[in-house]
Formats: sequence, structure tokens, C-alpha cells
Amino acid sequence: MPSTAAPPSPPRTRTPGWPAVLAVTAGIFTIVTTEILPVGLLTSIGSDFTVSDGTAGLMMTMPGYLAAVSAPALTVATARLDRRLMLGACMLLLALANVLAASAPAFWAMLLSRVLVGVVIGGFWSVAAGLAERLVAPPRVPRATAVIFSSVPLGSVFGVPLGTLVGDAAGWRTSFAVMAALSLAVLAALAVLLPPLPADHATRLDVLAGALRSRGIRTALALTVLIVLAHFGAYTYVTPFLEEVTHVSPSAFLLLYGVAGLAGNFLAGQAITRRPTLTSAIAGSLIAVATLALPVLGTGAAGAALVLAVWGAGYGAIPVCSQTWFATAVPRTPEAASVLFTASFQATFSTGALTGGLIVDRTSPSTVMLAGGATATAMVLTLAAVAAARSRRRTQVPEAVDREPPAV
Repeated sequence: MPSTAAPPSPPRTRTPGWPAVLAVTAGIFTIVTTEILPVGLLTSIGSDFTVSDGTAGLMMTMPGYLAAVSAPALTVATARLDRRLMLGACMLLLALANVLAASAPAFWAMLLSRVLVGVVIGGFWSVAAGLAERLVAPPRVPRATAVIFSSVPLGSVFGVPLGTLVGDAAGWRTSFAVMAALSLAVLAALAVLLPPLPADHATRLDVLAGALRSRGIRTALALTVLIVLAHFGAYTYVTPFLEEVTHVSPSAFLLLYGVAGLAGNFLAGQAITRRPTLTSAIAGSLIAVATLALPVLGTGAAGAALVLAVWGAGYGAIPVCSQTWFATAVPRTPEAASVLFTASFQATFSTGALTGGLIVDRTSPSTVMLAGGATATAMVLTLAAVAAARSRRRTQVPEAVDREPPAV
């Protein structure tokens, strides 16, 4: 394989490489913004359709579960399809989903649009998450991966706050109409800037099953499930918390959260290859501290701002950390690693939003923050236990440990 991949790589990495990376980044930014946009518009949409905050949280739950199913299904079904065509088809479907959301006559139609968003996430992320190594030269792959995943906090920095501002000024439907237009613009950019991306390795079900037998993949799954459950179980309901407890408009606070998340993303991109365990532990600890502290410090605007900055910095690092856990566990099958990363991340995203909705409808936004903090703490303790076990194996059988991928 190295001999066949080497000849075409120079023209693809030096001239079209970085523009292509930016086009993929714009695609994930648009998808992430569409996926998370209901966080800032939750109460407005719920009020329009006369549903509770917990029921409105289904808008966050639906895409993740569909993405978890569509990630392996679409990747296997389109195993021999040019990846550029697949990414373009996903962006077209995203535009249609946003048009449906903007014109939804009832809550069921909104949920249907969110189902389409879930299909897009599963298809696009599974390909895009591991695409950096096909777009830039090997020494630049870590930086390109960080750039691609910077779109996650960028969706929080610009997408959700701006979408919330547009929704406040012109109605929440206008926010989704703007996202439909942006989806079409990104589709055009992908068509122009991406090089042909024929499928190099067919990702079959047996490849995915083999990856799941890896100890590193099981560790990555456990850590991802815990930290994503903690984050989205709490973050989905941060708008009701800010409105009901802090008594502020959420837009500026979500913007601060996103700026901190962008910083956390790039710092993690620089540190993850050198100190993966420490980087992951710091990220999880910041989320744990922030969610546990928010009910106490978040009663005032200054305290809420401080806590959300800490929270954003912690979560900004998580997509880079999680993708690295999966990629290093099965380095020979990068697309399989991306599929498992996407499926686990999105399924847990939805479970967190659903669980948080059940809690917030029966208790309060403060309680859901504390539950998130407890779950994030469990992730940090699990990471410490895994690191300690790995250290013991290294001491006892160093030659065996050397052959293990550095998942954490």
C-alpha cells in the first residue's frame, strides 16, 4: 500500500491539500452548527410547538442515534464510492433537512428534519474524521486533523450564538433557512476544492468487528461514552439554566464558551501526540469541575461566565482526544476507526441529551449539571485506572506493551 499511495500524494497535498482541508472543515462546521443549533433555540422552538424543554430536547437526541446507525451502514454500503461524491451528497441532504426545519408545520416535521441531519452526520463524519492523511503530507496530518476538528468549537463560537441571535431577531425558522443556504455554499466549495478521493480500503463489517476486538478500541469506547454522556447530558440544557437560574440571555455566554472551546481544541491538537493521557485527563477534569461548579457559581453572571469558559476549554479538546484514542488503537484501518468514533460519539451524544431531558423535566437544570459532573468525574477515574494498568503491564511485560497502540 505505501508504494501505491506515494506517487499521487505530492500534487494532492501541496497545492489542493489545505484548501481541501478548509472545505471539509466548513462542512463539519455547518453540520455541527445545524446539530447543536437547537441548544440556543430550545425554549423558542418548544414554545412555538407547545412542548416542554425535555421534549424539545428530542431535537438533539434524534440526530445522534440516526448518526450512530448510519455511520457504519453508509460507510459499508458506499465502500467503493468516491469519497468526494459521498461528502457532496451529504451536504445536499443537509440543505434539504434545514429547509424542512425552517418550514416545519408541526413538531413531528421538525423531528423528521433532525432524522435527516443524523444521516448526514453519520455519512459525512465517518469519512471526514480520518481524511486529513489523504489531503496533506504526513508531517502535517496532526495539524490538519486539529483544523478539521476546530469546526466543532467553531460551531459553538460562531454557529450557535449567531444562530441564536438570528432567531431572536427574525425567528428561529430564519436560523434554519440561513443554515440551508450555508449548506449549499459548502457543497459548491467541496465540489471545487476536493480532489478525487477513491475508496482506498473497503470498510467491511468484518473489518469493523475486528477493530472492536482491540483492547484500545474498547478503552476508547468507554472513555468516549463517559465524557460525551457527561457533556451533552448537561450542555443540552445550559440555555434553560442560564435563563432560569442565572437570569441572563444565553447568546453572549454561549459565545464565550465557544471561544474557550476553540482555544482548547488547538491546545489539544498540539499536546495530544506528546502527552495523550495527560491531555485527556485535563480535558475531562475541566468538564467535571465546570459542571459541578455551575449550580453554585452560576447564580451570577460573572460566575456563570467563568465556569462556561472552563467548560468550553475542556470540551474543545474532547473531539481531538477521542478521535486520537480510536485512530491509534487501529492505525491500519483509519476509516474503520472514524466510523467507530462517529457511531459511539453520536449515540452517546443522543443518550446524554435524552437522559438530561428526563432529569430536567423531573427536577431542575441544576440537577442535570451535577449529574454531568459526576459522570465526567467517572471518566477521569477510568482514564487513571487504564493508565495505571498500562503502566503495570509495561513494568511486567515491556515487550508486549511496546506492541500495543498508544490508545491513551
